[in-house]
Amino acid sequence: MSQVIAVTGVTFRSIGQRLGSSVVAVIGIAGVVIVFVAVLSIAEGFRQAMRGTGDPRTVIVLRSGSDTEMTSGLSGEDARLISEAPGLERGPGGTHASPELFVIVGHPLKRTGTDANVPLRGLSEVALRVRPQLKITDGRMFRSGTNEIVVGRAASQQFAGLSVGSTVRWGESAWQVVGIFDAGGSVAESEIWCDDRVLQAAYRRGNSYQSVYARLESVDSLQTFKDALTTDPRLNVTVIREPDYFAQQSQLLQTVIRTVGFAIAGLMGLGAIFGAVNTMYSAVANRTREIATLRALGFGSGPVVISVLAEAAILSIIGGMVGGALAWAGFDGYQTATMNWQSFSQVAFAFAVTPSLLVRAMLYALVMGLLGGLAPAIRAARLPVVTALRQL
Repeated sequence: MSQVIAVTGVTFRSIGQRLGSSVVAVIGIAGVVIVFVAVLSIAEGFRQAMRGTGDPRTVIVLRSGSDTEMTSGLSGEDARLISEAPGLERGPGGTHASPELFVIVGHPLKRTGTDANVPLRGLSEVALRVRPQLKITDGRMFRSGTNEIVVGRAASQQFAGLSVGSTVRWGESAWQVVGIFDAGGSVAESEIWCDDRVLQAAYRRGNSYQSVYARLESVDSLQTFKDALTTDPRLNVTVIREPDYFAQQSQLLQTVIRTVGFAIAGLMGLGAIFGAVNTMYSAVANRTREIATLRALGFGSGPVVISVLAEAAILSIIGGMVGGALAWAGFDGYQTATMNWQSFSQVAFAFAVTPSLLVRAMLYALVMGLLGGLAPAIRAARLPVVTALRQL
């Protein structure tokens, strides 16, 4: 152990003599870490937006066999039967169940001006009692029977012309923005809401809906509510808790982003490893006489190997810290929108550079450094003492 400490100390003190090559290795690893964190922060931000949506007491009722609202369909009579089922929270106006219509409209993004698919949801006033966490932060709620809309906070930031007081046109109808709502950063903030009856008429949907959002009496009331619906021969529906539904919605895009992210980081990581190999081979070459002298004085090959790997580890950790800090400063909280391929609509969310993601990036940097330093370390350990001393 004393030999390891002594040799490693000498190694660290001599890093300044190889500053140029060391900086190159640090920059290479930092670049890989930036890309690694940036790409995976997209998946993490999307996951947080989707998983942050929903309350365990809120359930979504869809037509049986449907995995999204887009593929579901319920009649007005279905919605009435669902709203009357036992197990739901009740208020002065009846059960807290909100039949909802979900359509996609084309609207331009602020950053590009090109049209994107934006979810337009038709619902009634009871929707606010189903979603007690939602708050109108600017303006007011739409009035029933009018072409007024309220816009999610994230949607107002990502899409053009969605500020309070503005008017937009989709199809044959003009709509006035009267409010902005906040939903705690959930996917609901990517939506635009209006009166369900007006939306049915505007899009010729008759008395039909895609889903029913309902609030349970308690978290444990799910089975009572589900049994009442699934045993009713007049209904053919499936019931799922809201958080579970949106967690399922995020799986496909998360998988795609992470696959691409790991592939890119892997390819760049190979380049960083070769850079570390060159750096450490250069370090060993510059320290040939020093290593030979230590070996001649009785130092073993093990401490030499450990000293070279320690230098590679330190350089990779520095690179990882620099890359992680730059990625956090540049990407954390960056607002964007992307297509959710399961609902074919845009979801606005923020990049999330989380502590766990930074830890993974640091581990990746450390692995790159150790792999890059392994071959040079073995070469240093096998360096013939007599041959090396002749270079003195």
